[in-house]
Amino acid sequence: MRTHQQIDRRSAAMARAIVDKIDRDPQRRGLQKARAVCQRWFQERPHRATGEWLALLEKPWEEIRQLLLEESERGRRLRQSDPFCGILSPRERWEIYRTHREAN
Repeated sequence: MRTHQQIDRRSAAMARAIVDKIDRDPQRRGLQKARAVCQRWFQERPHRATGEWLALLEKPWEEIRQLLLEESERGRRLRQSDPFCGILSPRERWEIYRTHREAN
């Protein structure tokens, strides 16, 4: 059984990988994808967290980037519902899972 702290550390590692991938893409396609995902989620099932992300995704990438990486209660809360799914490949995602499973 994973503790909340272990899950938070893994979630932060995923966010760092997502940020790195978006940073390396001058077109920021991952950011565009996250906006589309968030809009779809909100249309299908309006939720407070999704609404919060819709507003955040209107900000410049540098601000969004900072929020994803923020090591605060707010940063942890936002990462729990972030719409950046599908940015990492399954291989990239499972490598993070494997690394964190072995570390704990």
